[in-house]
Amino acid sequence: MTAQQSAHAPEFTPQWLALREEADAAARSVELLGPLRAHLAARPPAGPLVIRDLGCGTGSMGRWLAGRLPGPQHWILHDRDPRLLARAAASVTGPAADGGEVTVQTDLGDITRLDPDLLAGTSLVTASALLDLLTAAEVDALAASCAAAGCPALLTISVTGRVELDPPGELDAELGAAFNDHQRRKAGGRRLLGPDAVPAAAAAFTARGAQVLVRPSPWRLAADQGALIGQWLRGWVGAACEQRPELLPRARGYLERRLAECAAGALTVVVHHDDLLALPAAGASR
Repeated sequence: MTAQQSAHAPEFTPQWLALREEADAAARSVELLGPLRAHLAARPPAGPLVIRDLGCGTGSMGRWLAGRLPGPQHWILHDRDPRLLARAAASVTGPAADGGEVTVQTDLGDITRLDPDLLAGTSLVTASALLDLLTAAEVDALAASCAAAGCPALLTISVTGRVELDPPGELDAELGAAFNDHQRRKAGGRRLLGPDAVPAAAAAFTARGAQVLVRPSPWRLAADQGALIGQWLRGWVGAACEQRPELLPRARGYLERRLAECAAGALTVVVHHDDLLALPAAGASR
C-alpha cells in the first residue's frame, strides 16, 4: 500500500523512493536474516519460496532481499499504484543468493485487505516503510493472517519517533513532537500508528504465538547526503507544521537555516527506525 502523505511531505513518488533507497538498504538489519534463513531452511517448500512484498513501491525490498536469500524465489509484489508496480516488476530480477532464479508477478490492490486464504502457500511476507502507515486493526489483521497461514513476516524501516540532528537546533524537539503527532493522525477515517507501530505489531504477533525479534535500523545520513537530508527536512518540517500550524512562523526560518547547513555540508541526521521479524509458532499451518 502506498499512502498519501502531507502536502508538504515527500509523497511516495518514484523520485522520492529512489532518493531514499540507498539509506533504506544501509539501515535494514542484516542481523535478522540469520534467523529468517534458518526458519526457511527448516521448512523448505516444494517449489520456489513465495515472497509477498506489501506496499512494494518500486521494488527496493526485493532488490535488497532477493540476493540475500537462497532461491529459487517467486516474488508477488503488492501495491495500489500501477506506476510503481510496473517499475518494481522490471527491477526485481535476482539472482538469489545461491544463483537461483527469481520470478515476479504483481498484484494491484489494497494490501490492508489480506486474508489467510490469500497467504496460503506463502513462504514470507515482507514490507518496508509500511508498518507505521497502518492502523492498529490492520496490523492485528496482518498478524492474524500470517499466523493462520504459518508464514513469517519481515517488516522493516518503521519509524520510532526519534531523530537526531547535528548540530542541534532550538526547534528540534517541538518539531519532532509535532511530526510524531502527525504520524499518528487520523487520515481518511483511519487512525495511523506511526511511532507506535512496532510495539503494536510485536504484541499482535506475540499474542498469536510467534517469536518476535526487533532490531534497530536507523538512517545515518552523512553530510554528503545533502539531497536526501534536504528532502527529508522539508517533509519533516512540513508535516509538523500541518499538525501544529502555530509553529509555522518560527519553522520558516528554522528550515531556511537547516537547508543552508545542508547545502554547506554541515548537517548530519539520524532518523531512528526498527525492523521486526516474526517467526510463526512451531506446527503452524502453511
